[in-house]
Amino acid sequence: MVLRGLTWLVMLQIVGSLISELVIPVLPGSVIGLLLLFAYLMLCGEVSEPLGQATSTLLQYLPLLFVVPAAGIMVASDELLADLPAILAALCLSLLVTVPLCGWMMQRLARRVEQRVEGGHE
Repeated sequence: MVLRGLTWLVMLQIVGSLISELVIPVLPGSVIGLLLLFAYLMLCGEVSEPLGQATSTLLQYLPLLFVVPAAGIMVASDELLADLPAILAALCLSLLVTVPLCGWMMQRLARRVEQRVEGGHE
C-alpha cells in the first residue's frame, strides 16, 4: 500500500516536471506536482488509503528536510544579511496575504461542514 502511494507522489512530481519544462518554465516541477495532487484530492474529496499511508510515513522524516536549509543559512549568512530588507519585505507581504486568505478558507470550510451536518440530520 505504501509503495502505491509513493508511486502516485513520484508520478505527480514527474508530470509536474514535464509540465514545467514544456509549458510553464517559471514554476518548479515539484510545485506543479503539488498543485496536481491538490486538484486530485479536491476531485476525490478524500485521501485514499495508499496515499495516506505513504504521506504519514514521509511525515516521520520531515525534520530531516530542514537540515540542508539550516546548513545553507549558516554558510551564506553574509549574503542573507545583505538582502535582509528584501527578505523582511517578502515575509511581511506574504503574511499579509496568507493570514486573511487562510481565515477566509477556514470560514468557507466551516460553513461547508455545517451544511453537511445539517443535511445529514434532515
